[in-house]
Amino acid sequence: MSRATVTRWLIYTHRWLGLAFCGLFLVWFASGIVMMYARMPRLTAEERLMRLPPLDLTTVAVTPADAARGAGYALDTGPDRLRIGMWQGRPVYRFARGSQWRAVYADTGAPLGEVAALEAVAAVRAFVPEHADTVHHDVRLEDSDQWTLSSVIRAQMPLHRLALGDAAGTHLYLSARTGDIVMKTDARGRFWGYAGAVLHWVYFTPLRRHAGLWDALIVYGSLFGCVMALSGLAAGLWRWSRQPRYRLRGASAPSRSPYAGLMKWHHYGGLIFGVITFTWILSGMLSMNPWDWSPGSSPSREQRDVLAGGPLDLDRLDVAAIRDAAGALADTFPAREADLLQFDGAAYLSAYRPPRAADAGQWTNTDLAAFLSPQTALERRLTRLGDPGRSLIDRFDRASVERLTHRAVPNAAVVESTWLDQYDAYYYDRDGGRPLPVLRVKFDDAVGTWLYADPQSGQLVRKEERLSRLNRWLYQGLHSLDLPGLYFARPAWDLVVIALSLGGIAVSGTAIVLGWRRGRRWVGRSGPAAGVPVRTQ
Repeated sequence: MSRATVTRWLIYTHRWLGLAFCGLFLVWFASGIVMMYARMPRLTAEERLMRLPPLDLTTVAVTPADAARGAGYALDTGPDRLRIGMWQGRPVYRFARGSQWRAVYADTGAPLGEVAALEAVAAVRAFVPEHADTVHHDVRLEDSDQWTLSSVIRAQMPLHRLALGDAAGTHLYLSARTGDIVMKTDARGRFWGYAGAVLHWVYFTPLRRHAGLWDALIVYGSLFGCVMALSGLAAGLWRWSRQPRYRLRGASAPSRSPYAGLMKWHHYGGLIFGVITFTWILSGMLSMNPWDWSPGSSPSREQRDVLAGGPLDLDRLDVAAIRDAAGALADTFPAREADLLQFDGAAYLSAYRPPRAADAGQWTNTDLAAFLSPQTALERRLTRLGDPGRSLIDRFDRASVERLTHRAVPNAAVVESTWLDQYDAYYYDRDGGRPLPVLRVKFDDAVGTWLYADPQSGQLVRKEERLSRLNRWLYQGLHSLDLPGLYFARPAWDLVVIALSLGGIAVSGTAIVLGWRRGRRWVGRSGPAAGVPVRTQ
């Protein structure tokens, strides 16, 4: 195949794919800049906890085991998490297995039942008493709207959406299944959510509800985008000359590019920003974990059970022990909600100190599922159920955490066991929301497992394997420029990302203009002036 033929194929491939995708890529670059500073709306774990009613377990009369059986859990498929909170002045057990939650009254053992609209209004009035006079029910959602598409929130469906009637245009979403308030949006957050995450992720409600279709669109659209970027780079390099040899009409001197005008700008822009365009498209595709090539970073149920001492055992929990443990926590601060934790076979009740509204500027938990987050930077206390001394701890013993974590990968030897007082390249948070210290244990198994254990919760909080570590660099490293020495160096990181994004916008923008001009010429050639007969009546 001759050089001219190869060049022609590269140019045509780049041209047609560019015409199809240049508008999408321009949107991706622009919305990426927005996402540097504004993400999807969310209800932070801190605000939710601050606004919950005080925990009062004096009327608890049903054991968690009996309540779980009443909720329909079988002995061999029981819940793997239990939260204790309040609903309409009554204590409530909230059980979960996976992402599915069920709520049962702790005083009678009766299921919560579906929350009605009037009950939802009353609950939100108590949650935001400053807006009690203006709160009103907006709509009952059987399926997600634009802001509740997260799988964690979808598991709480159906939802009641309630408007606060305030100047900010705030909406709160309450689960009709559990009574939990799970999402908060306001007009500003919705605007920037659309301008950033919705456009960037192509996260439109009708499409996102069909997860398989949405996934395929992003993955295969990104693949075509990679071909477009690589063919453009190859054609651009092939047609660029080290020495000025192209003599263009009207030019006073030879040029290194065979193009003139806007096409020349597109040629040089593609040469400068083509590589980052390709790596951003590729890494964006990898964020979808196509074909499940990366194992992810969530520890397996079996690994978590090693630290817990087995599956969550509710049968040995009695009402008196729960009340006594809650009383021990209350001696330190007025808890709003408690989690039942199991560590090395023993049950513990855990609670966070409710934050103050004055500290709102320090709240860092920005995950969409933050209302159920097991990790925040808030002060935490734990007490063992059945402990006659009612002693409180803020974390589990390091030696015990290390001993159990070493057992979490069967038939593998420990290569390294290190307590980290600073983040490493895989366990980190730019806002400092993930707790430290954390134990990192490396194993010599076939997949090169690393486990991270949090002594505050007594749980494994992250798992890394060779492929997931590679994915971290190919995805976060390339897509967010999450690189050592740059990601935490602000505003240097901001300037680099914005400059590269503006270059991508320029390349995509020139492609749109060139495509428009070419389209107009095609229309002109196919019209009456091009000899196409016109039927008259």
